[in-house]
Amino acid sequence: MELTFRAIDVGDGRDGRWAKQAEPVWPVIAGETDPSALEPAGEAAARELFATHMPELVPVLDGLAAELDRPGAAGVLTQAALKPFFSGCSMASAPGALVRNYDFDPEHCERTVVASRFLRPVIGMGDFLWGLLDGMNDAGLAVALSFGGRFVHGRGMSILLVVRYLLETCASVDEAWRVVAGMPVSTAQNLILVDREQAAVVHLGPDRKAARVDEGCVTNHQDAPVPADQEAWGATGRRLAALRAMPDPSADELVAAMLRPPLYQTRYAEGMGTVYTADYRPAQGRVTYAWPAHRHEQSFERFTPEEWTVRVG
Repeated sequence: MELTFRAIDVGDGRDGRWAKQAEPVWPVIAGETDPSALEPAGEAAARELFATHMPELVPVLDGLAAELDRPGAAGVLTQAALKPFFSGCSMASAPGALVRNYDFDPEHCERTVVASRFLRPVIGMGDFLWGLLDGMNDAGLAVALSFGGRFVHGRGMSILLVVRYLLETCASVDEAWRVVAGMPVSTAQNLILVDREQAAVVHLGPDRKAARVDEGCVTNHQDAPVPADQEAWGATGRRLAALRAMPDPSADELVAAMLRPPLYQTRYAEGMGTVYTADYRPAQGRVTYAWPAHRHEQSFERFTPEEWTVRVG
């Protein structure tokens, strides 16, 4: 299978570049939003929830909605009505590095690396217009998400915007943990946080208290193993065991492991294929996206808008 990726620079979101890339995908985005949750009263509630937990991003939200100029744009951009999505992922840290596989249906992944300067410089893999699957900021913090293994849904923030918010407002693992510990999230999710000195895994969910685990790797479950049929499908326990079996790996060793089974997955039609491997070096301000036969690097010092095609599987 061949997949095309692109890198774009949207600046502060208010000079037309962000709107230019958002307009073509708006129909798809609207289709991933539950319209019943964004009726007039629902949209007001969504904005109130957003303002309560991400106040620094309210001016950005309003600016992007104005750029998009579509009815109900602000409500959609809060992601409060985003339909739940569940994916696989393997994530691990090495000294000063965050390495992750993103496993999903490629047709439902935007495959767009985004450089932005909403509140500060951030580079990451974009999703749902301004959310992030993973990324890093100019302070030397990197964050990535993975599904937490439980199919639950409740009132809370979209994990895509939680990643964005942490990178826009935090400079360290400890600071990000303090923020996310009090953040309600709508689905069961794991985060991995990496800065210049330390790393941590965070377990989140609408049905549980946030927990910090000082471990360097995580897949798609939290405190307990998933049911046997779910393990047979997603192999979250097997993948985590493979990561734990690597004693003090370097970032390069982690990347190599991510590109081979059991971490590298090829069931794309089932939503369990590795779309990309990301190797973030936040202290150096650079990220390398990896595939079995291709590497692509971007950095704060040299970010290049472009497209490239890779072969996966």
